[in-house]
Amino acid sequence: MIDGYSTVRTPDGRSLEVLTGGDRDGFPLLFHGGSPSAALTYEPIERSTREAGLRLITYSRPGYGGSTAYPRDEPRFVDDVADSAAILDALGVDRFVTAGWSGGGPRALGCAALLPDRCLAAASIAGVGPHDGEGLDWKAGMAEENLAEYTAAEAGREAYATYLEAEFTPVMQASADDIAEAMGGLLPPADKAAMDRGFTEWLTETFHRAGVQGTAGVLDDGQAAVRPWGFDVGSITVPTLVYQGRQDAMVPFAHGEWLAAHVPGVEAHLTDEDGHLTLVTRFDEILADLKRLAGI
Repeated sequence: MIDGYSTVRTPDGRSLEVLTGGDRDGFPLLFHGGSPSAALTYEPIERSTREAGLRLITYSRPGYGGSTAYPRDEPRFVDDVADSAAILDALGVDRFVTAGWSGGGPRALGCAALLPDRCLAAASIAGVGPHDGEGLDWKAGMAEENLAEYTAAEAGREAYATYLEAEFTPVMQASADDIAEAMGGLLPPADKAAMDRGFTEWLTETFHRAGVQGTAGVLDDGQAAVRPWGFDVGSITVPTLVYQGRQDAMVPFAHGEWLAAHVPGVEAHLTDEDGHLTLVTRFDEILADLKRLAGI
């Protein structure tokens, strides 16, 4: 398998932009990015996976980067599990481990729930909990920007599309010099401190690549976040990790607590000092935990 970008065709004829890296001969790691995101190399993650002896596989979800938009009235996280399986099949991957950051968290959990014969372990990193999770006050504790966004998402596809065009497009188009200001209250002090120049440039380029088709990808992501996932986390039998920081202004700490209480046999890492971005700077630790649970 050659490092770099490739295209995978889904059974229904769509194209998915896939990026591979890490250790070419390593055990496969399927990584799901947040919202918005697109497949793009970030050297610290690339280095961590390579040093962990893992083969990094990531992709741009429908409507992001070079992946075909997937017009649908009711997008669900479960849809992306089917796309994940198509990618793994195309690459000749049988068994794998998976991790998902932020909006990618439910995709990793979906792989654990629905591909248990192939997925050896999964990690949710600052991942959202189910919008319909019993006892979870889903929006409580979110920064004003996320509160406004998901309120719009709850209002329906048309209202959400209008919101994104006016309020979210400027964030996706911001320069590296302006992105922290564009994200406003989403960045508490812990996360601002994590945004060195390399991280900031990667995040900026990721947003730009995610937005090449406008808001198509983030529109589906936000709609999926406020709908039933299409699978039950209580059915997970795969060893699972949950990481969440109390300083997170994007995905509140309560989401991690809820997942820790509802995913069977979970190993939870709930910290007081981490935010939303700081957990990514500890990727090597997360990979070590993932390998330990998977027994690889």
